[in-house]
Amino acid sequence: MNIDQRSSPELTTNAQLCERDNQTNAQLFERAQRVIPGGVNSPVRAFRAVGGTPRFIRRAEGPYLWDAEGKKYTDYIGSWGPMILGHGHPAVLDAVHKAALDGFSFGAPTEREIELAEAIIALVPSVEQVRLVSSGTEAGMSALRLARGATGRSKFIKFEGCYHGHADALLVKAGSGLATFGHPTSAGVPAEVVRDTLVLEYNNVAQLDTCFAEHGPELACVMIEPIAGNMNFVRASVPFMTRLRALCTQHGALLIFDEVMTGFRVALGGAQSVYAGLIPGFKPDMSVFGKVIGGGMPLAAFGGTKDVMSQLAPLGPVYQAGTLSGNPVATACGLATLKEISKPGFFEALSASTRSLVQGLCAVGHDAGVPLVGDSEGGMFGFFFAAELPQNYGGTMATDKECFNRFFHAMLDRGVYLAPALYEAGFVSAAHSRADIDATVTAARDSLRR
Repeated sequence: MNIDQRSSPELTTNAQLCERDNQTNAQLFERAQRVIPGGVNSPVRAFRAVGGTPRFIRRAEGPYLWDAEGKKYTDYIGSWGPMILGHGHPAVLDAVHKAALDGFSFGAPTEREIELAEAIIALVPSVEQVRLVSSGTEAGMSALRLARGATGRSKFIKFEGCYHGHADALLVKAGSGLATFGHPTSAGVPAEVVRDTLVLEYNNVAQLDTCFAEHGPELACVMIEPIAGNMNFVRASVPFMTRLRALCTQHGALLIFDEVMTGFRVALGGAQSVYAGLIPGFKPDMSVFGKVIGGGMPLAAFGGTKDVMSQLAPLGPVYQAGTLSGNPVATACGLATLKEISKPGFFEALSASTRSLVQGLCAVGHDAGVPLVGDSEGGMFGFFFAAELPQNYGGTMATDKECFNRFFHAMLDRGVYLAPALYEAGFVSAAHSRADIDATVTAARDSLRR
């Protein structure tokens, strides 16, 4: 019997498929909530922070998205950072197609894994060896385990507002107290799991000094987003980063740069290359990468010196493994992306486009009498409804959330897709043209006037 002739109620008929093809975003969201918790597979997609109905995306091309209702949007999320070339870049599509024809996954080494590792190491001088994994969360938790194994210490520092994935030890509710011990910010995380997690305020040098004075010999590492993209867009100040590097060196703690978001996005060498240009001799001990190195496919990495990385199995006692690590299709996608962004002038052009967008937003805010400030680096940006740029998570949360929410929906109505929460950074791609930027600024002007 042909499968279409069976009478099982679980089968979907052609008529039902046609009906589904014409479903609205609201209908899809209602349907999704029946089978997926909250209707989404990552919380921020649910629009809970801004209200309203999430857009269900059907396709993307260049700097644009089209939702289930056929509406076109200029995309400033870019899959939360990876799509630095825009959607469907021909060179990337070609590389993925060829790799897929050879096989999806082997569970064995491939030459392409070596090539991607070599490419990352060539672009990031602080990294001598890397281990490929499948997600930023996996890379972050593995880097933390490796730092603890390499130093023989348990405690580590993270900063309020910095997100390093949803591994238990990193899911810590940030406190404003000085060097407070972490408290779980998620149900299901026992207090004892985060008892060695110390949470400090971002950009607070005094707290750094006090914490290292009290806990220096016990600290395995400090993990930080050098430009935090999970409190919108907040830079670590040069004095703060200078002092952090000095204290880690003095006390033998490893400095881990979480560059899942900033790596190959704010500059070809990542955020650490930006700080190396401001602080002589600066480099972290370990780095965590994701997003851009996978070109939009599930791929991430962590790396450091050979001495530290040699502690990983099969060479050392720190265990880490992954069935899909170094996936041959994902590595092809990532290699093609890195090749394109390494071309002369790429980041100069991308940075100019991003600055133009931020300057335009700030200008129309000024014209409308609305306090609006912004900042950018490379293809990453953020803006706030405030009189001055925040320096930490508390500062971000003190900005005008309700104004942001109204602005978000006004821009969405005008075909501009921004991150649906004030604490998320935005991203410009090489596919965004001058006309796209100008149209976005015009939409912002109209939205703020309204």
